[in-house]
Amino acid sequence: MKQKHLLLLLLLLPAALLAQPRLPKGYFWKKLPNGLEVLVIENDKVPLTTIEIAVRNGAYTEGPEYSGLSHLFEHMFFKANRDYPNQEVFLKRTQELGAIWNGTTGTERVNYFFTFNKDSLDAGLHFMNAAIRFPIYRVEDMKKERPVVDGEFQRAESDPGFQLYYACQQKLWGDLMTRKNPIGDHNIINTATPEKMMIIKDKYYFPNNSLLTICGDVDHEQAFADAERIFGDWKPSDFDPFVKYPIPEFKPLAGSEVFVKESAVAQTPYAMYYWQGPDTRHDSAATLAADVFSTILGMNSSKWQQALVDKGLATVASVSYETSRYVGPINIFVMPNPAKIKECHEEILRQVAMWAQDDYFTDEQLEDAKQTLRRRQIRMEEKPSSLPSQASYAWCSTSFDYMTDYVDNCMKVTRDDIKRYVNTYITNKPYVAGLLISPEMNKTVQAGNIFKSN
Repeated sequence: MKQKHLLLLLLLLPAALLAQPRLPKGYFWKKLPNGLEVLVIENDKVPLTTIEIAVRNGAYTEGPEYSGLSHLFEHMFFKANRDYPNQEVFLKRTQELGAIWNGTTGTERVNYFFTFNKDSLDAGLHFMNAAIRFPIYRVEDMKKERPVVDGEFQRAESDPGFQLYYACQQKLWGDLMTRKNPIGDHNIINTATPEKMMIIKDKYYFPNNSLLTICGDVDHEQAFADAERIFGDWKPSDFDPFVKYPIPEFKPLAGSEVFVKESAVAQTPYAMYYWQGPDTRHDSAATLAADVFSTILGMNSSKWQQALVDKGLATVASVSYETSRYVGPINIFVMPNPAKIKECHEEILRQVAMWAQDDYFTDEQLEDAKQTLRRRQIRMEEKPSSLPSQASYAWCSTSFDYMTDYVDNCMKVTRDDIKRYVNTYITNKPYVAGLLISPEMNKTVQAGNIFKSN
């Protein structure tokens, strides 16, 4: 009888309650009737509040004809809207609120945030509501902002590291490279129109594709009430953007490609190696193993660091993985000793071939890596204004449950988990590797003869 009563109770509970995600202490979640998810984080360390709107948008939604427009859209967010009809009035209002504000565009997320005194929460929510729901794309504003966005691209291109990164991305993702390139394309950015901005808005900027986070010295019940009062009449779309505009699957690499790129701005050589790694849709366990293993490799005591840095083959030899919903890249970044490029490259390939061996790292190193990740997470939680961004990244690329369980699940990663990750995504798998070198240095080094696949 007790089991029948429990089943009846579960059937009578609202669906929203049954769908509640697991959240850390002090985190509260609610989905409004229009589909807007609201996350409230109670944190009274300082008398401030941060509000953020995150949208599942970014480079992964962009074909070649829209490359970089999510980024431009982010910039236009801080211009004119229905309540503040020009940027001067908009900026004046941020000053009145005492707000610190910004936005970012990534591969799988666009977010906008304001931090201000806790007493300005109601005014801040109205301010965010006007900006996210009622933008005005004036031609004169776009003419001013297009060079600003394109200027960010040009500044990046002056960095030799970015030049090599960009060349590697083109080879790693092929025809779908724009879907991993938030900064965009010069021509698309410089010819953008208000009409194209509206296309992006009408595809993705709906409450049922957005997360509103309110964090700081707030009461969650009051914050939920304020959010519903102000955003509750935001009309949802009658479609799922990712059903109507599906993200194409990234094609696996057909084979390894190793290349040398000359650049006059490269005062010292750089090398990058990329594999297509796991994603949270298909293999979330491997994404955790990737983080733990990358942390092991970053230790001064690791065989990796000892073989490359301690022996003078490189000054930097880092390994990283980017957690993603759609194929996260695995990256090695190296600054090789200019006099030992050949030896450095050969040692990298030799070390990578040993990564799955049982004795490549010790039990002590495995435990140290887990504790390093735990301490890193604690430090990330010390600044309340950064918590919304951490949560929205999880919402877009993983899940709230993944975020909540992250440290505990990292602690459960075993040697076999790491071995499976390496064997599935790295060992004997195709990769892209690039070496950036100045023309003058290359005359002596002849890098094309020594920087090759194994």
